[in-house]
Amino acid sequence: MTDQLQERHFVKLSRLVEEHSGIRLPPGKRTMVEGRLRKRIRALGLTRVEDYGCAIFEGGKLNDEFSHLIDCVTTNKTDFFREPDHFDFLRERALPLLASLRNGAHSPYKFWSAAASIGAEAYTIAMVVGEALGLEGHRFSVLGTDISTEVIAQAQRAVYPAAMVDPVPARLRERYLMRAIDAERQEVRIVPELRRMVRFHCLNLMDPTYRVDRDFDVIFCRNILIYFAKATQDAVLKRLCNHLRKGGFLILGHSESLAGAELSAMRQMAPTIFRRAA
Repeated sequence: MTDQLQERHFVKLSRLVEEHSGIRLPPGKRTMVEGRLRKRIRALGLTRVEDYGCAIFEGGKLNDEFSHLIDCVTTNKTDFFREPDHFDFLRERALPLLASLRNGAHSPYKFWSAAASIGAEAYTIAMVVGEALGLEGHRFSVLGTDISTEVIAQAQRAVYPAAMVDPVPARLRERYLMRAIDAERQEVRIVPELRRMVRFHCLNLMDPTYRVDRDFDVIFCRNILIYFAKATQDAVLKRLCNHLRKGGFLILGHSESLAGAELSAMRQMAPTIFRRAA
């Protein structure tokens, strides 16, 4: 007999996840969800996926298990320097344009990775900006947020498999990464000087308001909107843009856009890159 979630349990789980996180789980994602739940099933001392559904939806375990459930089903694909043209734009165009708005003022630049996962994007931003502005004098800060408590904890540790940092240019690897003393561990860690520029905390993009600053210079929100229904996408984009300073930039994933969103203050600078009117 195939070990599966009961149909009614999958429907309840899908509805619960979309209401809380905005992420849609159509029937085609059922096998993926069941596979991701197996680690939690073992941790709870259960043996079957069906038992898990019964425990949380009929056995009164939902409140205790809810955060673990969200951690399991959210997608956390990430890489250093993913979609590298965005970081070229940040270095070559965005930073000079932002500097021109400041007219010599020394207020720190603020960057937000709004779907940070385990932190690779936030630390990539910090590397690029650190090369341009330096790490001294608190000239910039990077915020990373994610709905998953598990990935935020990983981001704060700033430890990664050595193979994961292959996309980082060699000179940046030398400057910003430390290799484990035990070579068999095949791990690297972000250097303390860069870690000090980046902070992380949990944030749900479905929340009606975001408890973060409203004067970010650049917001990265890449490859998460594709999991949302159109109405949810539009609402999230509107909230994000309200946290951009005038002249600030919003950078989306390559399969995402502002098409149909009522954001008259934003204009397109490049594919998937938008700027709030200055």
